[in-house]
Amino acid sequence: MKEIFNIFSKKHERIKNQEPKPKIIIDYREKNSLVASELIKLDFEIEFKELKVADYIIKGIAIERKTVNDFTSSMKNGHLINQLEELKQYENKLLIIEGIDEQELYNEDNHPGMNPNSIRGFLLSILLKHKIPVIYTKNSEDTAKFIQVISRKKERETPLNITKKSLNKKEQMQFIIESFPGIGPTTAKKLLKEFKTIQNIINAPQEELKKVIGKKADIFKIVEDNY
Repeated sequence: MKEIFNIFSKKHERIKNQEPKPKIIIDYREKNSLVASELIKLDFEIEFKELKVADYIIKGIAIERKTVNDFTSSMKNGHLINQLEELKQYENKLLIIEGIDEQELYNEDNHPGMNPNSIRGFLLSILLKHKIPVIYTKNSEDTAKFIQVISRKKERETPLNITKKSLNKKEQMQFIIESFPGIGPTTAKKLLKEFKTIQNIINAPQEELKKVIGKKADIFKIVEDNY
């Protein structure tokens, strides 16, 4: 029995060693982060490349990582809103706020000019309006361990009987306007209520568009450009 067990154990070990490492794609700007080095320690296969959206992608899940300082500063300058809109293109997405053991998220001394309730309100907006789950991690090691747990989840197979939602006329119009980068549902509705038709929006002078949606109006200059 002992001999049979040893043979089986070696065979099992050989099969186990042939299993591929879990692969994670990481944005090249995260190359110097401690999270990347922690993931390497956890035996991930790492591929650095330029990601237009998110910092990490594993098993079809897009993960945006922010340290506490990154989160509050990008919230303040409006950059985070654009990132959340882009992240929504993925069916499965996640925002990680890292470093809550190292820095208090609601401490006004750490984040001058940021009211704690405005931070709480923004977090609620991420969850309720953007429908993006938020995870708080203690540090880079904790972030890597969360990603490790995600890697063990089985990918869901996409059902073959999915049908496209039939949009009514208003929804179709809104969908077209939302296809412009940086234009979300609220902005699209605002434009359609003001200008009534897609053609009116396209033909509207920049000054008129900026009165309604501010700097976002710049994206509509593209309709005048040559291919």
